[in-house]
Amino acid sequence: MERNVRILGFVALVRTLGLALISPFVALYFHNVLGVGFAEVGLIAVAVAVPPLLLTPVAGLAADRIGRRRLFLACLVGEAVSLLAMGGAMAEAGFLTVFASYAAFSLISNLSGPAISAYIADFTQGSDRTEGFTWLRVGQNVGFTLGVLFGGSFLGLVGFVPVALASALFSAATAGIVGGWLAPTPYDRTLRVPDPPGPRPAAPGPASLRSSLATLGRDRVFLTLCLAFGLAAVVAGQWVVTFPLFVVDMLHAPYSLLGAGLALNGVIVVVGQTAMTRGLLGRRLTAIGVTGTVAYAAGFLLLAIAGALGAAPLLAVFAGVLVLTVGENLLWIPQSTLPSNVAPPTEVGAYNGAFQTVTSTGILLATAAGGFALAAFANPVELWLVLIVPVVPAVLLLQYAGRRLRPGTDRA
Repeated sequence: MERNVRILGFVALVRTLGLALISPFVALYFHNVLGVGFAEVGLIAVAVAVPPLLLTPVAGLAADRIGRRRLFLACLVGEAVSLLAMGGAMAEAGFLTVFASYAAFSLISNLSGPAISAYIADFTQGSDRTEGFTWLRVGQNVGFTLGVLFGGSFLGLVGFVPVALASALFSAATAGIVGGWLAPTPYDRTLRVPDPPGPRPAAPGPASLRSSLATLGRDRVFLTLCLAFGLAAVVAGQWVVTFPLFVVDMLHAPYSLLGAGLALNGVIVVVGQTAMTRGLLGRRLTAIGVTGTVAYAAGFLLLAIAGALGAAPLLAVFAGVLVLTVGENLLWIPQSTLPSNVAPPTEVGAYNGAFQTVTSTGILLATAAGGFALAAFANPVELWLVLIVPVVPAVLLLQYAGRRLRPGTDRA
């Protein structure tokens, strides 16, 4: 694996460890500390998700024009500042200040996504690209496992404020690592070379904004993939708000068990993602996406049945997390790789930005639907049957797109 991709995996570990100390538990802060209701928590999640949704395409275009590493570094600095502000706001327990700092954190942290994807794509091709994204994911999940485990434990001991401030320190440390160790990509270097005197030679480079948008609009197969994975994200996005609220308030599990369950998710990814990816190299990415989407639905149904039967929270959480993580591991492979595979070389950032915008829309819809469903349905089976409906059109669209992609593009 290319050296810079390995470093990026370590960067992802440090950064995600810090973010996972606090971000999975913010919904619980609003509900359990500030007394915000279930439906209102869902609306907060929607309001926080809208600005990143609108600006992620801009971040993708920016990654093609100012460079992948430069944009990522700027996002890390902003992320640290916003987390520091959120810790201070939590100390005062003021709704508006906590909401504003949380919204700023969500916006800044999400804008780095297209730059990170394009960074890996610049250094890799073919199956190496699939493995490169897996290296990133393993780093993220080692960090996530440690972060939620420590976060869930420390919240009960020291409260939200010290945990949020510790999260800010990790983001600041990540910015230092990126600034000192991570090299610009070959594409980044082309953006820094001044034009020689005389006639300008023809060379690949970023297209005009109008040309980039026109290219995206004409690519019907890519747009179909965006819609398919956006619908899958409506189901997968129930991890964000609905899962922790369901576990704590409907399965009556303590924070520590929620943290342990989320940590189990990270452990399974760390142990199994690389082996799963290598075992699936050469297979169709769209078919892998179908299997992952169905596995998500099965995992949430398992949670529903456990809740309806009154199963022990420990058993329900761990069994549900096991199945859900298999779906997550499978879905990650095509979601991370296909946008870069489909994109023209000079539009990798733009394609990843557009793709991440649509999947973020899916997560936005998931958080809104989850909040209202929790308020509307006391029966766990009814709750989760409603929330997994988008699986059906997602699977059909993935199969449709798979028949229209070039075999090399649709191979892991």
